[in-house]
Amino acid sequence: MSDGTLRLWDPVVRLCHWSLVVAFFADYFLNEAGDGWHRWLGYYAVAWLLIRLVWGFIGSAAARWADFWPTPARLTEHVRALLGGRPHHRLGHSPLGGLVMILMLLLMLGLGISGFMLEEIDYFWGEDLPRDVHAFFADALFALVCLHVTAALVESLRLQENLPLSMFTGRRRQL
Repeated sequence: MSDGTLRLWDPVVRLCHWSLVVAFFADYFLNEAGDGWHRWLGYYAVAWLLIRLVWGFIGSAAARWADFWPTPARLTEHVRALLGGRPHHRLGHSPLGGLVMILMLLLMLGLGISGFMLEEIDYFWGEDLPRDVHAFFADALFALVCLHVTAALVESLRLQENLPLSMFTGRRRQL
């Protein structure tokens, strides 16, 4: 393309990303735990997780698990570059970014499962453990989201590229 960018994030990846963002933040900050909106947004988020799981096998190149799975070799190379002050240019997720993304998706799934257990399975009614697990997953996910946003901003400055913008436009500067 003449503007020096290429299409990276397809519409399914971007819609999944922003759907999970909205569902998590609405449930974490706006909705009362256990109310109807909280539950339905949780189900909505789990549906997007399932779509993203499948899309990781059949979607565009950058969406595929094989493209960014954080193998030990990829993680080692990325960490060495960071510690050495060298840029680690990669079109898709960086290895550390991929690791954080996978952890966030797993925590979101854990939220869905623990929330379902709290609301839909009578066996767990009144039990503290599922509620405590649900709260832990929510707080851990919030911490990872903060790390994710901070890393995206720091890497944007370091690499002189607006990384968050690419999740809106789907486009990224060619390397």
